[in-house]
Parts: sequence; C-alpha cells; structure tokens
Amino acid sequence: MLELRDVSKVVGGKPHLSDISLTLEHATLNVLLGPTLSGKTSLMRIMAGLDVPTSGSVWFDGENVTGVAVQKRSVAMVYQQFINYPAFTVYENIASPMRVAGVDAQTVDREVRKAAELLKLTPFLDRTPLNLSGGQQQRTALARAIVKKAKLVLLDEPLANLDYKLREELRQELPKIFAETGAIFVYATTEPHEALLLGGNTATLSEGRITQFGPTIDVFRRPDDLITAQTFADPPLNTIRLTKAGTSLQLDGELRLAVPAHLGALADGNYTIGFQPHHVDTSSGGSDHIALRAKVIGTEITGSESFVHLAFADARWTMLTHGIHIYAADEEIDIFIDPRNLMLFADDGRSVASTAKKAA
Repeated sequence: MLELRDVSKVVGGKPHLSDISLTLEHATLNVLLGPTLSGKTSLMRIMAGLDVPTSGSVWFDGENVTGVAVQKRSVAMVYQQFINYPAFTVYENIASPMRVAGVDAQTVDREVRKAAELLKLTPFLDRTPLNLSGGQQQRTALARAIVKKAKLVLLDEPLANLDYKLREELRQELPKIFAETGAIFVYATTEPHEALLLGGNTATLSEGRITQFGPTIDVFRRPDDLITAQTFADPPLNTIRLTKAGTSLQLDGELRLAVPAHLGALADGNYTIGFQPHHVDTSSGGSDHIALRAKVIGTEITGSESFVHLAFADARWTMLTHGIHIYAADEEIDIFIDPRNLMLFADDGRSVASTAKKAA
C-alpha cells in the first residue's frame, strides 16, 4: 500500500502540491486526471522518490520512505518524453533492469521477447533507439517498465506519442499486465475519456490539490464539486447560473423553468447548473425533459460526431451528437435536457445535487 500523508511541495516559494493525502492499494489501477500544471508529474515524482516533499510523508507497505532514493525502491516510471539508453539495442534496453537485478539469462530472454511481442517490437530488437520512430522508442520504454516487475509503476502520459490503434490496444492491455504483478499502477493523463477507458480509480487534480478520489465512474457521475466536474469534462462542462425561487428556476427574472420534482426540496437561492455536452439533445426523450431554444454559433464535424456550439442567454454551451449534423450560424434550434443528468453546485462550488445515474 502506498500512502501520502499531508504531502505538500513548494518550489521557489510557489506551491506545486498542497496537503495531499492519498492511499493506493496493491493490484489497483489509479488515474491522476488534471490539466497541464495541475500537479500530476510533481506528485508522481514524490511517489517515486525522485523528489522529497516540503512537508508531509510517504509510506509504502507500512514503512516511511520519505527521502529514500528511487534506486532503493521498487519503482518503474515512464514519461511522455521517453528515455532509453542510446548505445543499447532495443533488446538490451528492455533487459537492462533485469540485468541489474541479476536475473538469469534464460529468464531475461523470455521476458524480453514476451514484452516485445506485446508492444510489437520484435522486428526491432537488434536496432538502437536512434534508428526507431518516436512511437517505437516509447514502446521500448514501456517494455522496460513491464519486465522490471516493480511494486509501483508510474506512467506519466505514456501513450501520447503512439498512433491511435496502438494507443487503444495498450489502454486495454496495460492494466491487465500490471494487475497480474500485484503492482500499484498510477497513470497520469489530461484526457477525461482516457480515464474512463482505463477505469479503476481516479484522482482529479486542480492547482496542486486532489479534489476527489474514488472509482472512476463514480467520480465522473457524482463529482463532489464544480472543479471536479469541469476537470472530468471534454468538451468542457456546460454551465449556467440560475436562481431557485419556490417552484421555478429563474434566469435574470426572465426565463422561468419548473423545478424538477427530485430537486424540489432544495433551498431557495443561487446555484450553478452543470451538464455534459452529450446530455444535450435535439429531440425530447420524455415529457419531463427541459426544453430550451438556443442559437447555433458554429458546428465542428469529426466524421463520427458533431460538436454544435450554442449560445443560450449569456452562456456558451456545446452539444455533442453522433453522426453528421449541419446547422447554419445564428440558426435557432430546440434542445432538450433530461433533468436527471443535471448537476447542481452551491455558491462555494460544492455539489448539492448530482443526479447523472445513467450510463455515460
């Protein structure tokens, strides 16, 4: 078990991490999700022993390892910026941690070839890294982490340089590989959909703080606060400020919507309502769905999906729909939102109702 107890890190007078407490169990997959500069890499470096916290402590299997060098820990780490030994062949790069550990030659050969086959590196085992593409070099670094069989495996956006097909394959295979070893597997990403694909547990980070930690799907569906909901949304979370007064939700005293039955007990006051782009539709799924009229700003078509950008009052929203949908700029369209997919947040950002219970 890896425990971080009230860990903070200050660099040059600026806080990089603040009061982080986190417990990760063996044989679990744990995702660190947050935007660039949210603290993911800083946190992983402290987990690995590459950096020492300014305050707080790090424990591994009941032992305080704060300040213990990475070389004395059972850790494997792979960065987005891959690191390989330039003078070694791919074979020797993968084999290097086992050579250092004194593993016998037969086992080394078996494990190297097994990892190479998984990562489609078998044809390149005799090449040096300079004769590989960036994706092949990254796969070499991943293979080296696999054969090390470390107790703690840290992957910092490791798939960013790989092609789409291989990325999808490895997202499915890597958790299985490391789970079989009983290792604690930590994977950092900026992409919410990658966290959902990997599953396991997710810790959302913002400005050096963990805003929530738990089973990935629970954090996505039931965020504790607005920051977590925004971190776990791509395209960005749709939001709008409304006032609850009696049985209606009001916007600037003009728009009035009936309060959904399951939110009727909420106290009157100001709230931020949030909902995911894929929870906006152009057809009503029921009489209780909220109907609004919005203006189209523009449409982005990816082929399989359309991102329709909308203006509603002072808010700017995105509707994510399957297939190709073409709308003219400034066209007004009717949109519908299932009230069960609404998330409500108080003025301090804390969730007061998170009701998305359907599959995402």
